[in-house]
Amino acid sequence: MFDTRIRDKAAKVNHTLVARGQMIVTAESCTGGLIAGALTDVPGSSDAVFGGYVTYHNRAKIEMIGVDEELIERWGAVSESVARAMAEGARETADVAVSIAVTGIAGPGGAAEGKPVGLVHFACSTEAGTKTLEKRFGDIGRQKVREMTVETALDLVLECLGVVA
Repeated sequence: MFDTRIRDKAAKVNHTLVARGQMIVTAESCTGGLIAGALTDVPGSSDAVFGGYVTYHNRAKIEMIGVDEELIERWGAVSESVARAMAEGARETADVAVSIAVTGIAGPGGAAEGKPVGLVHFACSTEAGTKTLEKRFGDIGRQKVREMTVETALDLVLECLGVVA
């Protein structure tokens, strides 16, 4: 299901977390659980992966992981502020060491002024803080945007863990 690059990065995330006695949780919008799927595709992942929140709808972001509704109204669901709130809310709700959150526009529709198809916001939260990232993959097709989002999310987690991807 996942290509070798993604499987290898997911394994590296899991093995790093297991070695540190830590766990990760995902908060996913545009990927609909694919990051959690990549992480749990690795044998032994139950020692590293707490679980995942698929917060596709705005109400899910608010009710499941505590994203402030005013953030969504002010900045839109696809924004750095909401990605940060998703990551921090998921980590706090799950009470784990690391979280990764993504929110974006995979397409083919959904673009708005200043927010084109292929725009994805990422946030990785650890006890040391939250790191955000914005990528504009372009209108390269829904599946490709989602695949690139999974790979970029795993890269960001490795960076936050201080591990070379």
